Amino acid sequence: MKTLVYPGSFDPCTNGHLDIIMRAAKLADKLIVAVLDNSNKTPLFTAEERVELLKTAVAGLDNVEVYAFSGLLVDFLKKVDSTVIVKGIRAVSDFEYEFQMALTNHTLYPEIETLFIPSGKDYMFLSSSIVKEVAKYGGSLDGLVPEALIPVINKRF
Repeated sequence: MKTLVYPGSFDPCTNGHLDIIMRAAKLADKLIVAVLDNSNKTPLFTAEERVELLKTAVAGLDNVEVYAFSGLLVDFLKKVDSTVIVKGIRAVSDFEYEFQMALTNHTLYPEIETLFIPSGKDYMFLSSSIVKEVAKYGGSLDGLVPEALIPVINKRF
């Protein structure tokens, strides 16, 4: 059984994230969406809230599971018995950083491979930071995040 892991902060989950999740889920027996709980950052939503938001967003995708983790990603992959990381790439700047991370992860755990999935053309511009900025100023989140998450995000602001 091939388990892929799609890590990120998902603060909040966007339609770009959901696009990568749906596409990666087709490639895996099981896809784990791994929500990073980074104590050095102050996210808009707690890790537990982000897990719940993602579970709402992926409802109906039977082979997708959502968990929070902290620490090294390679340790999380060992825990869930996976050797494949999925990363979405929007632009060349994303690739440079993600390539560096892929090499680091491979150095720490040589069995790991990183699978890069290019963003869908409709989501190349989209990031959680943009979503937060739009929400902060009362802009419409339609088309930017899963519809079920809009009220929750708007309520936070």
